[in-house]
Amino acid sequence: MKKTLVAYFSCSGITKNLAKALASIADADLYEIQPEVPYTDADLNWHDPKAQSTVEMENKSSRPAISGGVAQMEQYETVFVGFPIWWYIAPTIINTFLESYDFSGKTVIPFATSGMSGVGETDRWLHGSCSSETEWRPAKRFPANVGRGTLEKWVKELNVPI
Repeated sequence: MKKTLVAYFSCSGITKNLAKALASIADADLYEIQPEVPYTDADLNWHDPKAQSTVEMENKSSRPAISGGVAQMEQYETVFVGFPIWWYIAPTIINTFLESYDFSGKTVIPFATSGMSGVGETDRWLHGSCSSETEWRPAKRFPANVGRGTLEKWVKELNVPI
């Protein structure tokens, strides 16, 4: 049996809600990517150049530690990876997640939430965190109020085993 995972990182709950809906549509397991040290509101203040999120995003080699991990990642053939867009790319904790597992032979499908920003250079910065044997699909951005029908249509168009 082919298994699917929806892994996501969410600070405000928007990406979490989308990930839950996607997991339901794709009949997938759900995993929350949680930082070892949770972000505070001050850490997420993008107006502050000293805020943790700003510091991480200015240093593309930053790899915030993750608390816990996915049990038996080898059982998954398709892995959706969700996150909010920060500074026109994925938060660097997503690189930490991708670099923590061997995705060889798996399909990785990034999805993002953002009020206005597109995915920018997300694929460029994330794809390199997976092995060359990973089937990488282009990142897709969704607004906070995306409807279930839109998600269902996207999953069907992906034509991946779920």
